[in-house]
Amino acid sequence: MSAQAIRVRDLVREYRRPRTSLTRPGPVVRALRGVSFDVARGERFGIVGESGCGKSTLLRILAGVDRPTSGTVEVDGLDISGLPERRLRPLREKLQLVLQDPMSSLDPRMRVRDIVAEPLVAQSHSGNRERVAELLRAVGLSEEAADRYPHQFSGGQRQRISIARALAPRPDILLADEPVSALDVSVRAQVLNLVTDLVEDLGLTLVFVSHDLSVVRHLCDRVAVMSEGQVVETGPTRQVYDDPQHPYTQRLVAAVPTIERALAGASTADLAAAELRAIEAMAEERTTA
Repeated sequence: MSAQAIRVRDLVREYRRPRTSLTRPGPVVRALRGVSFDVARGERFGIVGESGCGKSTLLRILAGVDRPTSGTVEVDGLDISGLPERRLRPLREKLQLVLQDPMSSLDPRMRVRDIVAEPLVAQSHSGNRERVAELLRAVGLSEEAADRYPHQFSGGQRQRISIARALAPRPDILLADEPVSALDVSVRAQVLNLVTDLVEDLGLTLVFVSHDLSVVRHLCDRVAVMSEGQVVETGPTRQVYDDPQHPYTQRLVAAVPTIERALAGASTADLAAAELRAIEAMAEERTTA
């Protein structure tokens, strides 16, 4: 078994836009531009960056639901980047994905019991009823929830259901794509603490994608900062947060409202203006690049 749970090398993903001319093909958009990093077994690894930087594209490739244009992705030493779908079944058992919007990722016609058991049925596991009850307890829901439908739950509860479904086949690696960004502020901390506890208790490797550096700092051991499809900085989360080296990371950190600035007398308008200036600086850099 490899010491690295995930190994990514020179990953490129290109998409061709629809053509607007009869004589020329559509332009090519590079979502990923030579991304490389390692995730150690048992590590909590964060990927952070603004919207459109390629985070979700990268996570879909790690999960095997999209293919790179070039480069390699190894999971437990197995290169999955060129495997056909029929050979990805072992990957589905050891690696699971939690998506951003729980309502859109849960089938509204299915009861919670069937939603959570879905990966177990797909992989021909037995004892599904007992496993579903165990998982619902693990994510803080009652066993009675198994007979209800997704629309009968709050956003935080639906994300707990999504987490239970991801944990059903006992994966080694959990990929989370902005799992709290669609939730109210009041329940974000609860879901983050739940993820932290489950990852620690089950000994999982976590890859956590977010645009919020403060969330990644709370949850992850190491972080990779992405901009324009590239990893511009990586390192221990506290080090990257406290002493950012790349100009983009510095602006990203500066855009995060802090308690210290608020206690120093900065108003909400001041904090918002500082964040807007940082965002405008990022946009100007992209324009001049």
